[in-house]
Amino acid sequence: VTFLAIAIYVWFRFEWQFAVGTVAALVHDVLVTVGIFALFQLKFDLTIVAGVLTVAGYSINDTVVVYDRIREMLKKYKKLPITQVIDISITSTLSRTLITSLATMLAAASMAFLGGPVLFGFAISIVFGIIIGTYSSIFVAAPMLIHLPGRLPGYKYTATDAAAPKAAS
Repeated sequence: VTFLAIAIYVWFRFEWQFAVGTVAALVHDVLVTVGIFALFQLKFDLTIVAGVLTVAGYSINDTVVVYDRIREMLKKYKKLPITQVIDISITSTLSRTLITSLATMLAAASMAFLGGPVLFGFAISIVFGIIIGTYSSIFVAAPMLIHLPGRLPGYKYTATDAAAPKAAS
């Protein structure tokens, strides 16, 4: 239900292609974060559930920031191919994303090492989740816009954009 509510919000704020990318990135982040606990056979309790929910919120925020920049650049660079517009957008948000992720990871890492066993699972889920969430905002959510059908508003498609899906399939 939460994924559906997030998809509807992003759909109304951006466009349906952005909503699909957001939900794909969110599912990726939650599954990989939970998968890390399964892989290392760590105890999964309510504090880790809280950490996973924190990661989901962090990931949504990061994805929306990247998508907002993509939408802004789609209007600004109407004649560039969509791949270059997405590249410019990611590059312009990369420093902000990495600095925010690093600052949050430092706080979470200090909780993991200084917070004792009660906060360890929560902090570790946040540390792994931030790495995974940052990765998915850049490498999962943004490229989804290239591969989904339909036109993005504010962007004038060129002959290279029309030929790109045919060459890829």
